[in-house]
Amino acid sequence: MNILDQIVETKKDEVQKLKSHYTLSSFNDLKHFEKECLSISDRLREINISIISEIKKASPSKGVIQPDFNHLKIAESYLTAGTDAISVLTDKNYFQGDIQYLNEIADFANVPLLRKDFIIDEFQVFEAKAHGADFILLISEILSKSQINEYSSAAHELGMQCLLELHSENELEKISSNKSKIIGINNRNLKTFKTSIETTFSLSEIIDDDFLIVSESGFNSKDDFLKIKDSRTNGLLVGEYFMKSDSIIHSFENVREWLN
Repeated sequence: MNILDQIVETKKDEVQKLKSHYTLSSFNDLKHFEKECLSISDRLREINISIISEIKKASPSKGVIQPDFNHLKIAESYLTAGTDAISVLTDKNYFQGDIQYLNEIADFANVPLLRKDFIIDEFQVFEAKAHGADFILLISEILSKSQINEYSSAAHELGMQCLLELHSENELEKISSNKSKIIGINNRNLKTFKTSIETTFSLSEIIDDDFLIVSESGFNSKDDFLKIKDSRTNGLLVGEYFMKSDSIIHSFENVREWLN
């Protein structure tokens, strides 16, 4: 069993626990459920290449990435630097995230917030909205076409948008007709966790022009950011590069300059 299969099995157990504590209607009582969502698609259209900055403490392949981790300070640094959106990892078991990180950042953030997790059930969509998400990640590698349509429809009914993620051409059929028009090209193979930004170049060429494209992961150097400028990309999702830096604000300013 590869790491992605392990994560999905763990997530099934988490969903059962979630359902033992909540009904779909009970999410209405949480403080962010009625919050009006901010549009990530607007942000992606406004700027040549937008930056979605990620809050990420650890990963299965790298272990702890940011030892001195404080999600609130990181979010404040991103906002000060002028990020276009913030991605919050909420998976506990493999990435040391927490849904409460999202909930607390939503108290003061003025940019769209992404719940980045392995969503396999409608309950997680409602949970995301109730904790302040403006858009959610749907990973085509672990979902069927019908599941993607179901969860994206639920998200839209709640006012959220979806980032439809793929890593290979054979996953495109699952999302090519979806009403969500934002595709995330994951440069990381979720089965091996190896990355290559060439994935963005190869897949963006076969995606219809009416989709916005976000290139995810694998940005390790100035050369990577300069290279991605030549791809058909509306935005970048950047995590480890910022998490490993001595100064998030300084690193962000450099990336913005390289992308302009």
